[in-house]
Amino acid sequence: MKVVILCGGKGTRLKEETEFKPKPMVEVGGIPMVIHVMNVFSNYGFKEFILALGYRGNIIREYFVNWHQMNQDITIDMAHNEITYHHHQKTLDWQVSLIDTGEETLKGGRLKKVSKFITGEQFFVTYGDGVGNIDIKELIASHKSMGKIGTFTGVHMPSRFGGVRLTEQGEIESWKEKPTHKDYINGGFFVFNSAFLDYLTEDDDCELEGEPLERLAEEKQLNMYRHDGVWYCMDTYRDYEDLNSLWYRNQCKWVPDQD
Repeated sequence: MKVVILCGGKGTRLKEETEFKPKPMVEVGGIPMVIHVMNVFSNYGFKEFILALGYRGNIIREYFVNWHQMNQDITIDMAHNEITYHHHQKTLDWQVSLIDTGEETLKGGRLKKVSKFITGEQFFVTYGDGVGNIDIKELIASHKSMGKIGTFTGVHMPSRFGGVRLTEQGEIESWKEKPTHKDYINGGFFVFNSAFLDYLTEDDDCELEGEPLERLAEEKQLNMYRHDGVWYCMDTYRDYEDLNSLWYRNQCKWVPDQD
């Protein structure tokens, strides 16, 4: 199963970091967010990625093209133009396709434009800015058991504010700092059958969460996989600070070694 990661948005709510780089390249713990996302799938053996590029996509392209130079210690023989790599880190066995889908294209159009690189009866789609301890094998099992065309991962949105519960008399009953909302929201981490590609167009204004998914829901072909574990989205500068704080406190529960 191929993994499509939507990496083309402008990240306007994170302008402090995205003015000169795409949001998937904003770093958590010195590692681009897109690598954290890819690791979620790689940990379950899914290592064929299609990155749908848009805004400042050349930065993502250059990062992967120069992966070895950027992530290994090297010695350069200037006289003979030779580079020796000192592999102190594990070499990744990923296959990464970097596909330009246009700077102004919405997510549905991006997915349609990379469809010729998608093989097999099913594939994953997710965003380049969201991570969690998603059990990918359970996600697939949920999709197959329901027999729908599409499945999305429903997650709980962490609150940005503390919660206070009052008694009928107006006395404070409890205080909870940044509780997690009980309702589910779309956290990405989709599984689609190949038939879903027919719901999309290459038009720049084709929005994935718009008509395509609305139509899928109306036709009773959309399933939700419930994820009650952790999930984080880097949407604002505050999210960027919170995620990096988690990293440096070794509390990144989407990283297996930190569970």
